[in-house]
Amino acid sequence: MSAESATRDPTAAWFRGARLGLFVHWGHGSQRGWELSWPLVGGVKNLHHCQDVPAEAYHANALTFAPRPGAARAWLAHAKRCGMRYAVLTTKHHDGFALWPTRTADFSIARTPYGGDLVREFADATREAGLKVGFYFSLCDWHHPDYPAFTDADRPYRFGMAPRPTDAQWRRFSGVLEGQIRELLTQYGRVDLLWFDGGWERSADAWRAHELVATIRELQPGIVINDRLPGCGDYDTPEQLVPADPPGRTWETCLTMNESWAWNPDDTEYKSSRALVHTLCEIAGKGGNLLLNVGPRGDGSLAPEQDERLQAIGRWMQDYGEAILDTGAGLAPWQFYGPSTRRGTRIYLHLLSRPYDTVTVRGLPIRRVRAATELRTGTALDFTTRCAIIDELFNPDPSGEVTIRVPEAMLDPLATVLALDVE
Repeated sequence: MSAESATRDPTAAWFRGARLGLFVHWGHGSQRGWELSWPLVGGVKNLHHCQDVPAEAYHANALTFAPRPGAARAWLAHAKRCGMRYAVLTTKHHDGFALWPTRTADFSIARTPYGGDLVREFADATREAGLKVGFYFSLCDWHHPDYPAFTDADRPYRFGMAPRPTDAQWRRFSGVLEGQIRELLTQYGRVDLLWFDGGWERSADAWRAHELVATIRELQPGIVINDRLPGCGDYDTPEQLVPADPPGRTWETCLTMNESWAWNPDDTEYKSSRALVHTLCEIAGKGGNLLLNVGPRGDGSLAPEQDERLQAIGRWMQDYGEAILDTGAGLAPWQFYGPSTRRGTRIYLHLLSRPYDTVTVRGLPIRRVRAATELRTGTALDFTTRCAIIDELFNPDPSGEVTIRVPEAMLDPLATVLALDVE
C-alpha cells in the first residue's frame, strides 16, 4: 500500500481531522530530570537545557527506574478533557531503553524495580479514555552493541557520523529492530499510529524501509505511519514550529511546552497557555494536527507547569473545541486577519488579537450570510455587509465583506472564536 492510498483509507481518516494529540516523552532519565538520550552523547545544539552525562553513567541510571503504576491514566484523563484524539508514547528512544519487557534485548523496563509493562499501561489507559493508540519508536539504538553503541570516545555527536557496524553486526541488529516492532504491533491490540524517529543515521536501504512498512501494514492494517522512516510515511512532521505554508499532504507539528522533550527542572522557559492555544488555532487553520508534548517526572506525575497548561487548554476546548476538531482549513489569508477553520457551511474565525470593536471578513457571498455568533456563549452578534455598488444593484449573489461587531466583554482571555453561518 502506498503512502497516498494509506491516507485515503477510511481507517486512517480519523487522523486527518484529529487536530490535537498528546505526545509523551518518558524514560529512565526522567527520574533525574534528564532529557531523553541526548545527554549520553554530550547534548545537541537545539536542546538548550540538555545535560552532559557519561554514557556508562547514563545507561546505569536505568537500573533504578521505578515509576508509580497507573500514572498513564492521569495523562490520558487530561488528554480526554482537552478533546485530544490520540496519544503517542516513547516506547523506545535513541538510548535503546524499552518501556516494555522486550525479548529481543536485555535493556528494558524488565531490568528495573518497576518490573511491569509501561507500554501496556499506556495502551490500556489510552483506549479507556477513548483515544487512538500511538507508539513512538526510535530506529537508532545508542546502547545495543550491534548498532553499535555510542561511547564517550565517539563524542562530539555529529549527524551523519554515527559509529558504523560490521555487516554481521548490522544483520543481527536488523533482526532485533524488526523483532521489537513485531512485539509492539502484536502484543497490545489495535495500534493506530507508529511514530518513527532516528532514521537520519542510516539510509532507507539499510533500514530496509519498504520491507518494514509492508510488515507493519500486514500486522496492523490501516495503521498511520509518520515520515521519519526514510522514503516512507503517510504524513509530514514539522517539529517545534508552525510551517509558513502547510505541506502538500496530511501533516502534524510536534511541540514542547517548554524547550525540552522530557521533564527537565532546569528548563523554565514554558510557553503560556495562551500561546499554546494560539498555536493550536494556527495549525488547525492550516489543516494540520498539533501533537503537544508532556514530559512526566520519574514517578509518572506531571510537573505543575504542564498540569496547569493542560487544564487551561481543556477549559478552552470545552468552549471552543467545535472550531478545532474535525474541521478543515478555512479562509485564505487575505479574507480574514487570523486563523480560520470550516465545517460544512459554518466558518470559524479565531481572534488571536483583541479586535478594535469589529472584525471584517472579505470575499464572502454576503446575501447568503445568515448569522454571526460568539461560539462560547452562543450570543448572536450584529453584522453588516458591503459590496461594490454595481454588484449590489445587478448581481443576485454578490461577493463582498462582512463586518461583525464584537463587544469587549465577550472576549475570552485565551482566544475568542466567532462562528459565521453561510448558506
